[in-house]
Order: sequence, then structure tokens, then C-alpha cells
Amino acid sequence: MGKDNNHGTTKLVVLDMAGTTVADGGLVERAFERATEHLGVEPGSGGRAERLQYVRDTMGESKISVFRHLFGTEEAARRANSAFEAAYAELVDGGLVGPLPGAREAIEAMRAAGRTVVLTTGFARVTQDAILDALGWRGLADLTLCPADAGGRGRPYPDMVLTAVLRTGAVDDVRRVAVVGDTAYDVLCGVRAGAGTVAGVLTGAHDRARLTAAGATHVLASVEELPELLERSW
Repeated sequence: MGKDNNHGTTKLVVLDMAGTTVADGGLVERAFERATEHLGVEPGSGGRAERLQYVRDTMGESKISVFRHLFGTEEAARRANSAFEAAYAELVDGGLVGPLPGAREAIEAMRAAGRTVVLTTGFARVTQDAILDALGWRGLADLTLCPADAGGRGRPYPDMVLTAVLRTGAVDDVRRVAVVGDTAYDVLCGVRAGAGTVAGVLTGAHDRARLTAAGATHVLASVEELPELLERSW
């Protein structure tokens, strides 16, 4: 556990979705496989395997940024991203996502304690909305944000966290923000935004060592532990 912040009560909590509050059972990889098939990349090919590994390594990063790296040109990246989003939405519609244990209760508890909660994602808005609808989570958080809502830059840029600050008006100091996610990119986003609490959770892509190396002030077993952490952090 890291040191608690001493800049006042945390009033704004910016939470990641997949791997942090939402269990998607590896749908990112499955959707990527479908997308590469759509683009004509042969199953089992060396290039495809390398690209899939890169997708695993960059969990948490904005998806369009990942595809720009993988496919080189903006046109190819956008085609890949569109195919990926469509494939992921199909899998979501098939009932293959669910809430992580205690996630809804944690969000409700934090809001009941007077904290503003924002859900963020590296997916496009249409995919984020599909997940929210599948879970029945419309209205669960105070605000939901995707990279397009923050000018197009997703994690590890700090833009979504800073957009949450500006859109909610919940804090007068970024040190009163908590950023929580399961990847090093979530953590780096929080660090770059100047958040007072940057917590990694062990329910998703990255392990304790990687989260800590990225700058996490705390590493939690799951988001279930977050309300208690914030109650004792001053």
C-alpha cells in the first residue's frame, strides 16, 4: 500500500471499465481476432500473432492509438478500429460481459458518500454505450467518458481525467481526484493528470509489479476495496 494523500477528501473518482468494474472475459482479444479476419489477416500468421501480442501488451490504451501503431496509416487504422468495435459490440450483445463482483455496490457507496463517479473507457462511445446497456448501468455513474469526449486522446494521456474535472466541477484541486484502473496505462493517465490517489486493481490485465512501476499509489485486490480506501485517505 502506498501513502495516503493529504490534500483533502477525494471528491471525484475516475474509474476504468473493462478489467476494473466490468468483466469481459477476454473479449478484447476475441474482437481483435474477428477484426483481423475481416481485414484479411490470415489466422495463425506471424504478423497476426505479433499484433495480438501487442494488443495484450497495450491493454488500457486508446484502441484507435493501438491500431495506428499496428496498421501504419490512418485509413487502415480506422478500418481496423471500426471492425474491432463492431466485433466487440456483437460479443457484448451476446451477453458476454458482466459486472465485476462488488463494482456496482462500490460505485453506489461512493456516490452515497458524496463523491462524484465517472466511468471511462478506451473504446468508442457506441461500444461504451453498448456495455452500459448490457449491464443496466445507465445512470449508475455521474458521467461516462470515452476518448472522443476528451478531444480524441485516450490513455495514457491525462485528457479524460482532466475532462472529468472540467465537466463535473466536482473538485478545486486535481489532488482531490482518485483514478482507478487495471492497467499501467490507467495508472500513467492518473499520474500525468496529477491525481492524489492513483490505484491499480488486480482484476484485469496487469500485475502488481507493472502497476506499481507505472506509479500507482495503491494496489487493490479489486474495486470492492476502493470505498474503504477513500474513507481513510486524507
